[in-house]
Amino acid sequence: MLSRYLKFIEQLPDIRELKKEDLMNTNFLIEKENNLKMYYSPHNEYVNNKAKIVIVGITPGWTQMKKAFETFITLDRERKWSTTIMLKETKKAASFSGTMRTNLIYMLDECKLHCALGLPSTRYMFDGSRVLLHTTSLIKFPVFHKNKNYTAHQPKIDNSPLLSKYAYHEFVEEMNSLPNSSLLIPLGKGVDNIINELKQKGRINQVCLTRFPHPSGANGHRVSEFNKYKNYLIDNIDYWARYRKEN
Repeated sequence: MLSRYLKFIEQLPDIRELKKEDLMNTNFLIEKENNLKMYYSPHNEYVNNKAKIVIVGITPGWTQMKKAFETFITLDRERKWSTTIMLKETKKAASFSGTMRTNLIYMLDECKLHCALGLPSTRYMFDGSRVLLHTTSLIKFPVFHKNKNYTAHQPKIDNSPLLSKYAYHEFVEEMNSLPNSSLLIPLGKGVDNIINELKQKGRINQVCLTRFPHPSGANGHRVSEFNKYKNYLIDNIDYWARYRKEN
């Protein structure tokens, strides 16, 4: 979809921090439905179809969207990178950026995922060992409800034709382009429930690490949920590591 929005990206300022009015406007609007608006962002266009780990959020939020555009603009202005490299580097910079990434790395390390991958820490997946990782969202483009980050609560995905189209069709196509031996890590109950449904219906085939709390700082139950399910998560990562060796 980049070609549709590139001319608008090239009109954006590169001498200051981007604001919501720069991006959340008709230039980048993909679709709208009642109080929902979906906007384009360049960071989920790139798919690493060799990934061993696939981390799935609900939808990119404003922080990721802003970081994605600022990264892409910088690379585009340099005029020396291919489109594929620009999209890849944009994903690398923007995926679960900020404190969310810090929280995510801490929890994944506590679950010993880095040991299963032979890494000193899972933070290397977001940098030098990025070939191991694919990050995405159930709804791959940023969605806002009344101009605030969509959180899967209002409306429920199943009650929205727009959201259902992405969650039950676009997302499934993306997962089917990835190795069946990948480990899927859904972030939060909303993503967890839909991925479990897709798994039970045989529409996706990867091993899924369920009950992993959403790493957002806004998730007040993150720590208690993680402590409650930590041993379960460790056991399931161990199961996946053994499954991967056998397959």
